[in-house]
Order: sequence, then C-alpha cells, then structure tokens
Amino acid sequence: MGKREKEIKLINYLSYGLGDFLGAGAFALTAAWLLYFLTTFCGLTAVEAGSIFAIARVVDAVAAPTMGYITDNFHKTKLGRRFGRRKFFILAAIPLVLVYTLIWVDGFGYWYYLLTYIIFELVYSMVLIPYDTLAAEMSNDYKIRSKFTGARMFIAQASAVFAAFIPGRLVETLGKDDPLTFLYSGIIFTVIFIIVLALLYKNTWERPFDEIPEEKLVDKRTFLQNVQKVYLDLFSTLRVKTFRHHLGMYLGGYLSQDVFNAVFTYFVVFALMKSAVVASNLLAFMFMLQIIGVWIAMTITIKLNPAPAYRTAISLFILGIAGFIVLEFTGMTNSLPLLFVMIGIAGLGRGGLNYIPWNNYAFIPDVDEALTGQRREGVFAGVMSLVRKGTQALAVFLVGAILDASGFVSGQETQPDSVVNTIIFILLFGTLFFLIGGLIVSFRYKLTKENHVTLLAEIERLKNGGSKKSVTPESRQVFEQLTGWTYEKSWGNNPVGYENYVNYKNKKNDEKELIS
Repeated sequence: MGKREKEIKLINYLSYGLGDFLGAGAFALTAAWLLYFLTTFCGLTAVEAGSIFAIARVVDAVAAPTMGYITDNFHKTKLGRRFGRRKFFILAAIPLVLVYTLIWVDGFGYWYYLLTYIIFELVYSMVLIPYDTLAAEMSNDYKIRSKFTGARMFIAQASAVFAAFIPGRLVETLGKDDPLTFLYSGIIFTVIFIIVLALLYKNTWERPFDEIPEEKLVDKRTFLQNVQKVYLDLFSTLRVKTFRHHLGMYLGGYLSQDVFNAVFTYFVVFALMKSAVVASNLLAFMFMLQIIGVWIAMTITIKLNPAPAYRTAISLFILGIAGFIVLEFTGMTNSLPLLFVMIGIAGLGRGGLNYIPWNNYAFIPDVDEALTGQRREGVFAGVMSLVRKGTQALAVFLVGAILDASGFVSGQETQPDSVVNTIIFILLFGTLFFLIGGLIVSFRYKLTKENHVTLLAEIERLKNGGSKKSVTPESRQVFEQLTGWTYEKSWGNNPVGYENYVNYKNKKNDEKELIS
C-alpha cells in the first residue's frame, strides 16, 4: 500500500485523471446518444427508453450506498488488506466492463436493454465510488487535491470529446441508418475502459491502514442493523452544512447539463433540421472547449476560491444556451460558424461546472471529520454516485416523457411542430431552471482554501489529544460555519452517522438512568 508522503509524479496525476474516462466517457456517450439510439434503431418509445434510466436508478438507490459502506470497511477483510479497500473493486471491474458493449447491440427488446443497462450501472458504481475517494486519500494538501481534480476533469472532458466525435465519424463512414455506428463506439470505449482501469489500479494509492479510525462499536451487528447503518449514514451526510450547499451547486451544474445532453441531439436534428453528423461535430467542439473551461475554472478556484469560479461558469453556460435560442428565432441557424460560437461559449461554462463541484467534493470528508470524528469518504462517494446517476436518469426520463406527450414519433426523420416547440422549451427553460438554482446556492458556499487550512489544523490538534476548551475563536468559527453545528457538538459529540447515533443514544440513556 502506498503512503501519504509518497512523491506524486505526473504518472500519478495522469492515471488518476484517466480513471474518469469510465465515469465521464461512458456518461457522455450514454447521455448524448443512448436515448436517440433506443428510439431510432431499437423500436422503443421515448417513455420506454427513458424508463430504463429511471428503473436503473431505483436499483442504484440500494447499490450505491451499499458499495460506499463496503469500501469503507473492506480493509477488515483479507482481500481488502491485500489489494486495498478501494482498489480491489477497481481491479475486479476490469473484466466486468465488457458488458458496456452489450448495451449498444440493436435488434433486442425492452427487457434486454433494461437488464444490460442495470448490469453496467452496477459495475459503474463498483468503480466510481471507490474512485471518488482517492483524491482525498492520496493527499491532504489543498493545491494537490485541486490538481488531482483538475487532471480528472481534463481527462473527463477529453473523453467527452471522444464520446461526441466517434459516433459522428462512424455515421459518415457507415451511413446514418446503420446501428453498427453505436456498437463500434461501444466497443472502442470498452477497450479504453479496460486500459485506464489497469493504469488507475497501478498508479494510485489509499490512506494507510493505520490512519483509518477504528469503529468504537465493537459488537457484531445483525443484518438489519447493517442495513440501518448504511442508510442512516447515507442520509446523515445531509446534516453537514457544507455538503448540502455542495449538493445544491452540483445539482445546479449537472442537472442543467443532463437536460441539455438529453435534448440537444433532438434539437439539432428536428429543430435546426441538421444531420446527426452536425450534432456530433457540435458536441465534439463543445467538449473540446470544456477542456479550456476546466483550466479557467481551476485557475480561478486556486486564486479566488470555488464560488466565484462557479458563478463565472454558470454565466457562460447561460450565455451559450440563450444564443442558440436567439439564432433559432431569428432564423440564423443556417450559419454553422454562429452555431459553433454558441456551443463553444456553452462549453467553456460547462467545463467549469464539471470541475468545481468535484474539486469541492474532495474537501467534504474533512468537514465531515470535524463534525463526526470519522473518515467516511466511502459514504459520501456513495451519495455522490447515486446523485450523479440519478440526475441523469431523471433528466432523460423527464425529457423522454415530455417528448412522448408532445407527440414524438419514434424512428421518424421529421417531427410535428408541437414536438419541435417542446424541444426548444426544454433546451431553454429546463437548463435555466437548474442553473439559476445552483447560482443562488453558490452564495452560501463558504469552504475556501484559507478556512480549509484552519479546519485541518484544528482536526490535527484534536487528534493529538487537544482539549476542546482550548479552541481559538478562529477555529471555532470555521468549525461552526462549515459544519452547521456548534463547536461543542463537533468531533463526534452528536448523533450524525450510525456510530455516533448509537453512542449518543446510549449516552442519553445512561444520563436518564443516573437521574432516575
């Protein structure tokens, strides 16, 4: 197992970043093309295709938090000790990602596509939840974690370029009516997934075992108590003030993109009356500009902190979306250069919206440790994975249902005016609704690089046996501002999380017995 003081080299940043090729690459290909593939080549209605995403999220509501719990505790097993409590699952997933190819095979019915998608989503959780914990485990340093997140987001945007670009090139080669376009795309991505997972496993490390706090509850739990622990820990994350604000910003940035991704191909094909190749080219250009957007957001975040960078990114995305609508209603959509300008502006904003929440997330376990006295990266990774995939599923399902209700006809080259108007409405108002919500929440987000240093120093003091009575006014203010609890209730003196909940309840019962 690697140690915290291990020198971090370029290969470590690169390998860590490449891990999100599975997350962002699969996510981008699925979000941009799967609904279109299922309704165009597989004979599914928009509602049927959308329901596949929704049902998979129900399954994931159990799988994601369970995987978070397992990875937090897997070091207690022989396999966890040998391969890592997080990295074991990355290694095990290498052969399992082959299922991704099966999603893109045409000629089957609804139940085939539902089953293959659910299986892939389980494998996806098996990788992404332990992966999401690694930046926080590999370093405590604010700038190093930001660089890890930056590497992740640069690779993520590059993988999204592939996700948009490859189908378009295959359409040009095979023709717009050949479903093999998407099968070949799935095969290409599957091969890449296998390579990057191997690099991720080889060139990253975890928190040393001796730095993992041992549970104070040593009694064996029943099955029902373990289930209670998983979901009590899951919902307890919402009791951390900074995490609630982080989720608000995350949802604002990602739900807006999910809606945009789900409807944009339809917007280009049916509203702008362009080909799927044009849609692919626009998406590829947007994802290329997202790489620059990540660099801009990372620079602003390191120099000015996350909230100002987030508001800059939202403004750019709004400007790009509004530009598309203006072009549509002014009849200027025949100008391809203007379309590329607008998608480029949107891409700059989207790059920032992708980077900033995941940069923020790397510091959330530190705030949680200040409150609970525990390291619960896996719990938060489970919540983030569930939310991340849940937002996509919700967006795709709602877009599919609304399109179906407006009169969308599967497999047709043109759609009624009611469908076209609905597509435009979703693109504009569906995205703006979530962007404005995220913008409002960003003004309440208070975690900065300065107070993060103060937070870590106070945590270290408490770990070394320091008295809570000796806290400085600055440390008290930071603890209370970031956790949302009074300082006296911090460091495990509260019912947040299963372990603290049981200890807190037992303590209260003991106090009642003494009084009686």
